Amino acid sequence: MAKLERIEMYIKDEQEDGVFAVSLVESPAIEENFIALSKHKIDLKVVDEERRIVVGFALVPEKEIYRKMKINGEDKEFNIFFSKETVAKTAHLYMKNLNQANVTAEHEKPVTDCTVVETWMVEDKDNDKSNIWKLGAQGGEWVIMMKIDNEEEWNDIKEGKKLGFSIEGAFQGFEQLASKQPTEEEIINQIKNIING
Repeated sequence: MAKLERIEMYIKDEQEDGVFAVSLVESPAIEENFIALSKHKIDLKVVDEERRIVVGFALVPEKEIYRKMKINGEDKEFNIFFSKETVAKTAHLYMKNLNQANVTAEHEKPVTDCTVVETWMVEDKDNDKSNIWKLGAQGGEWVIMMKIDNEEEWNDIKEGKKLGFSIEGAFQGFEQLASKQPTEEEIINQIKNIING
């Protein structure tokens, strides 16, 4: 199987690009689950009825995220990724634009009574607050902590139906797919396919 093309996502226009909501999802695209915070001990999926707080990564730099979409009428498969700089810029714009209460469920419906109460960038993986919950940060991750007062969403978290965060936003980079010229190897393979019938 051929290696998929990597497309870097970036922010070009701070008025148009960036994250406008965070979704509570069963399958986070970044493949990182959040941790439910407990009053006395911290374990994966420990539920605390009193605090109702979850913490996890919103974005991880350089992490490849599989995508499939139609470009010029053709299905394209590729991986997207965000640089460390873009992750930081995204996190800062999210807060600057006061999007902390913009939460959805499975990217389908808006959710009330869920709010991001803390957000930070991992600057030093050895001395970061995320180590309290053993998130395994390597540096450059965007961490969010969310208060869940919505009964339905909190029940989904307790039952393991919501396992992490997924961002909703607009980024630049997809134009690389539409304008990409075929490589020499791809042209040779196309010629071989034509000759071989």
